[in-house]
Amino acid sequence: MDLVPALQEPLKKVLGPATAKVMAEHLGLHTVGDLLHHYPRRYEERGQLTHLADLPMDEHVTVVAQVADARLHTFASSKAPRGKGQRLEVTITDGSGRLQLVFFGNGVHKPHKELLPGTRAMFSGKVSVFNRRLQLAHPAYELLRGDSEGEESVESWAGALIPLYPATAKLESWKLAKAIQTVLPSAREAVDPLPDSLRAGRGLVSLPEALLKIHRPHTKADIEDARARLKWDEAFVLQVALARRRHAETQLPAVPRKPRPDGLLTAFDDRLPFTLTDGQQRVSREIFDDLATDHPMHRLLQGEVGSGKTLVALRAMLAVVDAGGQAVMLAPTEVLAQQHHRSVVEMMGELAEGGMLGGAEQATKVVLLTGSMGAAARRHALLDLATGEAGIVIGTHALIEDKVQFHDLGLVVVDEQHRFGVEQRDALRGKGKQPPHLLVMTATPIPRTVAMTVFGDLETSVLDQLPAGRSPIASHVVPAADKPHFLARAWERVREEVSGGHQAYVVCPRIGDEDDDPKKKAAPRTSPEDDAEKRPPLAVLDIAEQLAKGPLQGLKVEVLHGRMQPDDKDAVMRRFAAGETDVLVATTVIEVGVNVPNATAMVIMDADRFGVSQLHQLRGRVGRGSAPGLCLLVSEMPEASAARQRLNAVASTRDGFELSRIDLEQRREGDVLGQAQSGARTSLRVLAVIEDEEIIAEARVEAAAVVAADPELTGLPGLRTALEALLDEDREQYLEKG
Repeated sequence: MDLVPALQEPLKKVLGPATAKVMAEHLGLHTVGDLLHHYPRRYEERGQLTHLADLPMDEHVTVVAQVADARLHTFASSKAPRGKGQRLEVTITDGSGRLQLVFFGNGVHKPHKELLPGTRAMFSGKVSVFNRRLQLAHPAYELLRGDSEGEESVESWAGALIPLYPATAKLESWKLAKAIQTVLPSAREAVDPLPDSLRAGRGLVSLPEALLKIHRPHTKADIEDARARLKWDEAFVLQVALARRRHAETQLPAVPRKPRPDGLLTAFDDRLPFTLTDGQQRVSREIFDDLATDHPMHRLLQGEVGSGKTLVALRAMLAVVDAGGQAVMLAPTEVLAQQHHRSVVEMMGELAEGGMLGGAEQATKVVLLTGSMGAAARRHALLDLATGEAGIVIGTHALIEDKVQFHDLGLVVVDEQHRFGVEQRDALRGKGKQPPHLLVMTATPIPRTVAMTVFGDLETSVLDQLPAGRSPIASHVVPAADKPHFLARAWERVREEVSGGHQAYVVCPRIGDEDDDPKKKAAPRTSPEDDAEKRPPLAVLDIAEQLAKGPLQGLKVEVLHGRMQPDDKDAVMRRFAAGETDVLVATTVIEVGVNVPNATAMVIMDADRFGVSQLHQLRGRVGRGSAPGLCLLVSEMPEASAARQRLNAVASTRDGFELSRIDLEQRREGDVLGQAQSGARTSLRVLAVIEDEEIIAEARVEAAAVVAADPELTGLPGLRTALEALLDEDREQYLEKG
């Protein structure tokens, strides 16, 4: 965090233009402060050697090791036909394994003199394979001498602990270490963003001390102290930014929306054929309390697939219509918008027929607006929005266009938040005379800490009960390569479900009308795992044809994918919903919101190509009626592979929150934090969202208290400066619009 002028000094002034250029281009480091916050990835003890046994292929690594032997070979080549070509082969060891280094041509002279058996050094290069052995070709190296002449340079890196930095081919770890050594004195001028009372209360070291200890630790305890402190910085500054955002929201005006006692909502509840679950009642109360206040609601509604989120959202929309406003539901795809429109109209019955013959007395109009509507229908829908005739509007991002005007927009419901850009949500919010209330729904369970980090400016409600009458779903992995007869049995199970009067989905990762990339076809193959990875993903069009002619011959098989015309997609979905189609072969367009209670079986081809949360979402499309569901995860990956372990995890639990933890542990955090961590300087460096759950939760409480007492942070100049550094323009806009 660029805290004071000394830390804002450009690197080119301090390190010279050439080094500064490499740091800016390859590592996104521009100032002294950026470099000080480029922390070591790990540390090596000079007395111990690193693990050569688990070096990653094709990655740039730095290892500390000892030369076991060195041999100079001469050979004939086109450049040196008389046997004058030279190759130096050096074997290094660290106790866990051995690694070969090779140097060629004129590059052999210096290492030949320096890399004698028994010598210890740091070596840096890209790991490759030659003759089935790992090697580094022409690695850069730095000797670790034990004599007094070299001792000084080793000590200057970090005493007994050598920091190894995230590096690039252009800039080895020890060159970064030397650059950091040059700027380290500036760390003493870092202004501390944490309030003194907070730091003292938690026994944390000061920021200058933390920076010195992370780059030049003398003991492992130094590293622990530094990391504990720097984690708090990241968690606290981020939570303060979010707390200020929440505080600013409470200052915005909004129209309170309270339902009439005998209005549309009461009429709707009276016609429901079932009672709401305790969870639905609790979450509805939280939403109604928010809607009744005079500042905008900002709430995230998380609910397992099929937990009844749509019903909760619809009740909120009806409450707003009762209070004289309009409510809009934004869906990520046309298929989903049409699906929502159908199910809302169905649930409301005559209450959705406002202004029509046979419509109920309290009825309103429910309008669909998508990009592919005909001009006349669209004009009609736009008129209903502008006059207020339509109380409820359901649509895609077509709702955001300039032409669309609302009479009195009171509530925006966003379905499947992760598919919507922040700008899109913001544009829709700008449609109200005053900021409308906002309800964001997701069926992707988000671990609590990610919710606190990414959606930290939203209050969270969780629906974790499934409504009565939901059936269990059995999930199994089908190892197609190891046991082909299991796949044959899977198709038999699909036939059995269909003969029992039910329907099935088959999901594929690809459509199949793309041009196959010729480069992919030429890729060399080695292990079974590579074979499964290298082959193009299975495609809807191919699989549908194979099934119709083969194992599912005689059944009515149709396809559905994103590149079909909207009318065609809708027609396919209608036929499937009406039970006219036995098997729907589709891409992930069916992932969210598609509701066909009679569909009981799903076969997911190449299941290893999907993420854990996505598989959980897809599986939620079956078992929506009274008959039990079946989900078969087909994979050609070998049993021992990480991909198969992931599939086993999905098959073994129905708990979406547990699966989202597994998903997060297996992916890099950056993927999960996505846009919320935009901008190189703002991404989390030492804070791990899953492991550091307690720190994030505590930081949220502390941040809320600090902001409540002093919203402008006038008494905390260090914290203000840290916030400015964190909230570069991208991030500031992200929070503004979130």
